[in-house]
Amino acid sequence: MDQDKSSSNSSFEDLTNTAAELEKMPEKTEEEKKSQQEDIMDILGNGQLTKKILVKGREEPKPLTGDICRITFEGKLEDGTVVEKEEGFLLNVGEHEVCQGLDMSLALMYPGEKAEVKVNPRFAYGALGLKNEKDPSRDIPPDATITYTVELISCEPEDESQTKTFENRKKIGTRKRERGNFWYNRAEYNIAIQLYRRALEYLDDSDGPAETTLESFTTSELQELLELRIFVYNNLAAAQTKIQAYDVALKSIENVLRVQSNNVKALYRKGKILEAQGDTSGAISIFQKAATLDPENKSFQTELGKLILKRSREARNEKDLYQKMLGQAQKLEQRDNRKAETRMPPNWRPWIILGSVLIGVAGVALYRYKYF
Repeated sequence: MDQDKSSSNSSFEDLTNTAAELEKMPEKTEEEKKSQQEDIMDILGNGQLTKKILVKGREEPKPLTGDICRITFEGKLEDGTVVEKEEGFLLNVGEHEVCQGLDMSLALMYPGEKAEVKVNPRFAYGALGLKNEKDPSRDIPPDATITYTVELISCEPEDESQTKTFENRKKIGTRKRERGNFWYNRAEYNIAIQLYRRALEYLDDSDGPAETTLESFTTSELQELLELRIFVYNNLAAAQTKIQAYDVALKSIENVLRVQSNNVKALYRKGKILEAQGDTSGAISIFQKAATLDPENKSFQTELGKLILKRSREARNEKDLYQKMLGQAQKLEQRDNRKAETRMPPNWRPWIILGSVLIGVAGVALYRYKYF
């Protein structure tokens, strides 16, 4: 009994001491509270993207769109699972090379700053999530909120030093192309198009973003850039076709066929573009060439068969239309003949005009469908 009483007194004393210690703790001033609030930024004003400063950065200019930044970041799910991690990662700010929320937050950081960025699914990986083929344990599930710890190591405007060498051109151009493929596979075709166009700037064999010439490049290096550029133009045409921008898609695919006239992938895409534009005969011609170059490819044969049937239906419909026009012209002539005989003087013959129309329609039909 005494032992229980002693234990109870001890617990009461612990609580009293804790309360006393809390009372002794200095209350935060208004300035400290304000400073804490300022360190957390609601970027969009709706709680879907917030940034909390962990380590203040240097008083240097913040990144602008297109600037080259080096960052280190780690992304975690709400249960603490690490799903993304990069060290010394290079990217152009504002060009969709990381998830949208993280990209947006970089423009608000000072060089040297370390921050915690909480990204709502809408500005992360959305309803699709993200599969990690190398490490399935890092798959990002659908509608996942991701919290990033990110450090902006350095930031500088892009200049000739980043684009004048072959290795840099190849590396950056390839990075842009692969990121374009990432967005294409997520059906974000407009973003993919932006990245493909940026890739082409680096893979151009004459002038790049910094207007540098490639006179010092070897023939093999120029050839490698050309081949990479062909890949990008093919993918660009595919993305443009998805948003039904058929005219520009055709121009993109022609950039491939000018260099590689027998590129079967480009021929396939050109055939699909022509079909979408309503040029059935042109599409048939393209698929016939593709089928000749790759006779084992069943997709070419399938597309060709569909188009031939389509052309046959179009011809039949047109023939039916001519026949209908011919029948209507005949009925009109007969009706006007009857009216003219009963109402008009014998010397006036308005049906002569209708007869001319009838002869014209019949002549076109006979010529087109070989009635002779």
